[in-house]
Amino acid sequence: MIGRPGPLTIGIDIGGTKVLGGVVDSFGTVLTSQRRLTPGRSVRDVEDTIVELVDTLSAQYDVAAVGVGAAGFVDAARATVLFSPHLAWRDEPLRAALMERIAVPVVVDNDANTAALAECRFGAGVGHRYVLCITLGTGIGGALVIDNKVFRGQNGMAGEFGHMQVVPDGHRCECGNRGCWEQYASGNALVRDARELVLADSPVAHDLKARVDGDVSRLTGPLVTEAAQAGDPLAVELLADIGTWLGVGLAGMTAAFDPSAIIVGGGVSAAGDLLLGPTRQAFARTLVGRGHRVEPSIVGAALGPDAGFVGAADMARSAARRSRRRRRRRERRPLFSR
Repeated sequence: MIGRPGPLTIGIDIGGTKVLGGVVDSFGTVLTSQRRLTPGRSVRDVEDTIVELVDTLSAQYDVAAVGVGAAGFVDAARATVLFSPHLAWRDEPLRAALMERIAVPVVVDNDANTAALAECRFGAGVGHRYVLCITLGTGIGGALVIDNKVFRGQNGMAGEFGHMQVVPDGHRCECGNRGCWEQYASGNALVRDARELVLADSPVAHDLKARVDGDVSRLTGPLVTEAAQAGDPLAVELLADIGTWLGVGLAGMTAAFDPSAIIVGGGVSAAGDLLLGPTRQAFARTLVGRGHRVEPSIVGAALGPDAGFVGAADMARSAARRSRRRRRRRERRPLFSR
């Protein structure tokens, strides 16, 4: 990318299990990053973790602003987390709370929005005007990006694709409903199904059971992916199930939005073609108008787990520029007027 370098900013990505933070330059380059575990569901503990990360990172670099990607519904003003299925935020004025403790401008957005923006600005979406981004982690997040701008909807809550109902009276979701898409195509779904088979002492689960010495609490999504990559048939099958549900859902999303590219990111996407192969097959079988339309490419995210905080930092850079412009206007304003 060509252009004048902008200020350094910090991005923070808050997920259901981990908090990632990093210092990012205007070209999307990560200068340094750190990781923390998400401290339970406590609102104050999560806020303390954000502030501690910002303090640690800003001690090493001169930063102009902080962007936070939050796992939840964020209002149109990008200030309040209205609801989070996986954390305790309920109408939480997160930006105001952080600005009382952080000396530079703060911007808050949904974590899937920040990841999508990063991929479109610096990653797999470069060169595409209409991009559908899906993040597979604890749940499913997503965003539609048009000309490098995230579509947020009337209330700032667009993109919660994971809570579309795909199975009436299906698995109960943390959001309170049943049969949500993320209950069938997410990290939680992958771990739930693996644990059920291990607990049932299924003969096909002997490899996964051995990997955790029979302790299902140690069975995680990355461990299932590792087993699949090592050739365990059950782990391969479980990832294929996730991929199939993902492909069916993406076909419906394509019927609605007609993107030119679909980017799949998040922790589960680390499985690569073990996930995306079945996804593409199910997508091709399910897409309306197949054979008579240009189909979007389905690709893995290029920025990996950094995407969320890279996008948050990029949003913060815009906030820093706006803050500087306002300050300059105030400085040019005459003290007295006739």
